[in-house]
Amino acid sequence: MPARQLKFEITESCLVKDIEHVNALLMELQEIGIRIELDDFGTGYSSLNTLYNLPIHALKIDRSLVSNIEGENPTRAIISASIAMAKAMSMEVIAEGVETRAQSVFLGQAGVTVQQGYYFSRPLPFDAFATFLEERKEKPFQMVTS
Repeated sequence: MPARQLKFEITESCLVKDIEHVNALLMELQEIGIRIELDDFGTGYSSLNTLYNLPIHALKIDRSLVSNIEGENPTRAIISASIAMAKAMSMEVIAEGVETRAQSVFLGQAGVTVQQGYYFSRPLPFDAFATFLEERKEKPFQMVTS
C-alpha cells in the first residue's frame, strides 16, 4: 500500500507528553507520505502554537463536542472556532460521533467535509460492510446542509 493512502492518528493527550520526540516521529511519517490526523481535538490541553508547528493534516473534532451541538451551551462556538482555525492552517476537519441529522446539518453548514458516526452506520463486520458499500454505489451519502 502506498504511504499516501495511510493515515496515522495521534490523540491530543499523547501529543503533548514528549513534544520534541513526537514531532520528530511525525516529521518522519510525513516525509514518507503518511497523513497525520489529530484525534480527540478539544479534549486536551495542547498549545495552539505547538499545534501550528506540527505536521498535522487533519483535525478530528471529538464526539464529546459533537454530542453537545444541540444543547444550550457554547459548543457550537467552540466547534466553529476549531473549524476556522483548522482551515486557516490548511487542515481537513473530521467530526466524530455524528448521531443525528441535526448534528450532521450543523457540521456540514460549518464546513466539516468528513463526518463519522452512527448517523451513517453502526460498526459492521467485514461481510456486512462490503454489502453496505455495494449498496452505497447506487445511492451515496450526500452532505446535508439544510
